[in-house]
Amino acid sequence: MLPIFESILPVFLLVVLGVLLKRWRQIDRDMWNGLEQLGFFVLFPCLLFTTLANAEFSGIAAGSVALGSIGSVTLIALLLAICWPLFRAANVSGPAYTSIFQTSTRWNAFIALAIAEKLYGPQSLALVALVATLIIIPINFYNIGILVWFGGGTRSLKTFLHKIVTNPMIIGSVLGVAVNLAGIRIYDPLMQAAEQVADASLSLGLIMVGAGLKLADALRPRPLAMLPVVLKLIFMPLVMTWAAYALGMRGEPLLTIAMGASVPTAMNGYVLAKQMGGDAPLYAAVATLQTIASFFTIPMVLAATAYLAGG
Repeated sequence: MLPIFESILPVFLLVVLGVLLKRWRQIDRDMWNGLEQLGFFVLFPCLLFTTLANAEFSGIAAGSVALGSIGSVTLIALLLAICWPLFRAANVSGPAYTSIFQTSTRWNAFIALAIAEKLYGPQSLALVALVATLIIIPINFYNIGILVWFGGGTRSLKTFLHKIVTNPMIIGSVLGVAVNLAGIRIYDPLMQAAEQVADASLSLGLIMVGAGLKLADALRPRPLAMLPVVLKLIFMPLVMTWAAYALGMRGEPLLTIAMGASVPTAMNGYVLAKQMGGDAPLYAAVATLQTIASFFTIPMVLAATAYLAGG
């Protein structure tokens, strides 16, 4: 397990760097909002586009990946939806429930892509990008639907559809897959420029993850905040790894799926929580707890999956 731990250490050191830089008074605090928007609207969509446009999918069992990833996310979302009466009976508010739902189903693809590239190379990077493409629409579909219904704002189908079709990550993913499958050749200087932006996105994205963490909220977390930590870091990897194994995946592809399932939640859900009436402080506390805990749980998940991967 030590080699795995040391391999992902640089990823988490960049997250820690983001935490420190956010608190350095020499840097204008207003800069971080702009960087978050740059990451959401440009960097991450560009990374997904270039990775998927250049990916070699012939060695990837796309059908098994699609069934396992979408099925696992859907199962967990369905279980959480069914459990709403239990949350309500425990006096959990609608906004708090949306943050539990989001932090249990969303995943931080910046961390997943960085670890995949570090541990397993370009093929695993393409697999993580493919999984991101496959589940980004259902994840946003489920989470935005829950926010619209339980967030305390106006329940509008128009708002729901607008959030889905204008999501820049969905747009970047769809365009990348379309270019790849259609065999479209992008003008080389243009593609090289896009790839340079994509290269910068992983390290800068990890720094922004650290900058978005709310350590103060995690020092005395509500007991409720521990539930999505367990669901996201333990239950999600169990479900998705079992599904991938049952569908015949072995070796590095299975390890990649397990790793992607075990990363903490994405910070863009915090922005949605603020915009759509969710419990943003709870989301921030959970995201911080998950990120800290995942530094230890990801190596354990990968070590356990290694026994299956060779089968």
